[in-house]
Amino acid sequence: MTSRISHTTFDSRDAHAQSHWWSEVLGWSEDPQDPNLPGHEECMIFSPDGRQRVLFIEVSEGKTIKNRLHLDLTPTDRTRDEEVERLLAHGATMFQDLRKPDGGWATLLDPEGNEFCILRGETERPDPYAHLVV
Repeated sequence: MTSRISHTTFDSRDAHAQSHWWSEVLGWSEDPQDPNLPGHEECMIFSPDGRQRVLFIEVSEGKTIKNRLHLDLTPTDRTRDEEVERLLAHGATMFQDLRKPDGGWATLLDPEGNEFCILRGETERPDPYAHLVV
């Protein structure tokens, strides 16, 4: 027997704000039958096919150390650099710029200081894991 990941959870100061910010970053949405509203302590967003989920839960303690887990994002319809610019304009903050012409990534911070990385876009490189996609 095995387990599967139900969803990824992020501790948040404002679950509603984080769910909306990340919805716009990922192109995901909330459940229209259970919308995320201001003041909700738990707010979930769903991938377009509904199979991937991210949950934001409000906690009282603030972020104090580096994330032990973070998202690595690959732009689907733009380059890495275009996506970095889009997310900086959307409110992300540059944390560490490790971009190189032939690879690398940029580590950004979301509005609550959570790290995430932007890798080269799908149009900039072949997917090394394409053989695993059914």
